[in-house]
Amino acid sequence: MAVTYVDHMGSDLSVVNAARVSFARESRDLGPNDIGLINFLMRERHASPFEHATLTVLVDTPIGVQREWMRHRTQSFNEFSTRYAKIGEPEFYIPPEDALRTQVGKPGAYHFEALEAEKAPAAREKFESAYQAALDAYHELLDMGVARELARNVLPLGMHTRFYATANLRNWLNFLSLRTDSNALREIRDEAARVEALIEDLFPHTYSAWLQHERHAI
Repeated sequence: MAVTYVDHMGSDLSVVNAARVSFARESRDLGPNDIGLINFLMRERHASPFEHATLTVLVDTPIGVQREWMRHRTQSFNEFSTRYAKIGEPEFYIPPEDALRTQVGKPGAYHFEALEAEKAPAAREKFESAYQAALDAYHELLDMGVARELARNVLPLGMHTRFYATANLRNWLNFLSLRTDSNALREIRDEAARVEALIEDLFPHTYSAWLQHERHAI
C-alpha cells in the first residue's frame, strides 16, 4: 500500500489571503500576524479560507480500503479501470501477522483482538490460495473470450487498485480527523498517516494550528 504525492496548489499564505480579501488586504510574505490569523481561523472554525489550497495524491490500496476512501465525497477521484485495461500481475493484500485480528462483541459495540499466533500462517495461506484461484478464473474467462468488464467480477476486494484523490486543505483535515482515529480501519489509518505527513510538509502552519485545536474537523 502506498500514498504518493502528485501535485498541490497553494500554501499557508493562500489561506491567509483568502481570509484577508474580506478586508481588501493581502500579505506578500507569511509573517507572525499571518500565522496568528491561521490559528484564529482554526480556533473559530472559519473554514472557507482553508478551501483555497489543494493536494493531489496517488493511492495504491486494496479495493476494500478504497471503498472507505471513496465515502469522502468531498474528494475527487479517478481510478484505474479493469473495464478498459487487462490486469497483468496484480498485487493482493495479505495481512501481515500483526494485522490479523478477530472481532469481539456485537455490531456497534465491538473491538478487535489479535488472532492467535498459531493460526496466523494458515490464515495467510487461505488469503493467498483464494487470491490465486480468483486470478486463475479471471484469466481463464478472458481466454474464453469473456469481456473484461464481466471477467473482472471474479476478482476479490483484496486486489490492489490505484486512484488519484484530490481535495482542498479543509477537507483533507476532515479526512484525517476521521481516518487517523483509533476506531478507523487499520489499513486506512496507515495511509492517512502518509497524507498527514504531506500536509505537515506542505502546509506547516495550518497543520500546527490543527494540532493545537485537537485535530478537529472544520
